[in-house]
Amino acid sequence: MLKVAWSPTYRYDLPEGHRFPMEKYDVLPEQLLYEGTIQNENIFQPEALSDEDILLTHTADYLYKLNSQTLSRKEIRDIGFPMTEALVMRGKHIANGTYQCARYAKQVGISMNSAGGTHHSFAHRGEGFCVFNDLAIASSLLLSRGEAQRILIVDLDVHQGNGTASIFRGNSKMFTFSMHGQRNYPTRKEQSSLDIGLPDGTGDSEYLNILQNQLPRVIDAFQPDFLFYQAGVDVLESDKLGRLSLSRQGCRKRDNIVLSLAKAYHLPIAVTMGGGYSTRLADIIEAHANTFRLAQEIYF
Repeated sequence: MLKVAWSPTYRYDLPEGHRFPMEKYDVLPEQLLYEGTIQNENIFQPEALSDEDILLTHTADYLYKLNSQTLSRKEIRDIGFPMTEALVMRGKHIANGTYQCARYAKQVGISMNSAGGTHHSFAHRGEGFCVFNDLAIASSLLLSRGEAQRILIVDLDVHQGNGTASIFRGNSKMFTFSMHGQRNYPTRKEQSSLDIGLPDGTGDSEYLNILQNQLPRVIDAFQPDFLFYQAGVDVLESDKLGRLSLSRQGCRKRDNIVLSLAKAYHLPIAVTMGGGYSTRLADIIEAHANTFRLAQEIYF
């Protein structure tokens, strides 16, 4: 049975003008329930991750500033949200959701976090709507507890996973694969294990051909025993923060490539939602919902 992480803690009451892009985290699970893609029994509510576990990835100084609400104005501005205790707690629940998804995936093949993918958070700071790096935290926990030995992160958000790349640079047990808009945020890119920067306007055919050619090679060469998939839908042509031009069907085919390869290689896969900033919320929800629909079709 597909397990989906979702918690009321994800509901973060932002001031007017700061609610985008947060609405989707409430609407997406409700849509999936409404259409019957998932049932209530598919959903689990993760507890907040302990500070001890977070410190496997993030620095003590950064965590202290978050817990004590003493980030500088610049640090808060870089994150992009007004800083509150609720926002920090939300991040702790999301991070544990991704880790628990990984553990469920080891049992049944796949599990999905209805949030997560906060790949712009570095060990010592946050940025780009990312407080904690849930992908890095979950990976660090799996490795430290012997629950995985070699982890591949496939990051197909339109923005480079710069925080994740920085955290795991030089770690032989990790492979970070980021396929993103070359001219998009962040301006200063970090070095992933493999970066594929795409030109503005890249559409379905070129994008899918590159992914279909590159991802099997990465899996064959690195031989991971676990896979995290950052399934951002800000690759859509309708996205107001992206610069690529995928159709909704192209985005679905992208997900199909990743999920089908994971199953073919018998790789447990935990999926996080990542970015999505189309003008119409319905476009974001539909593209994200396709990822869950495919998970049910391919695995169950």
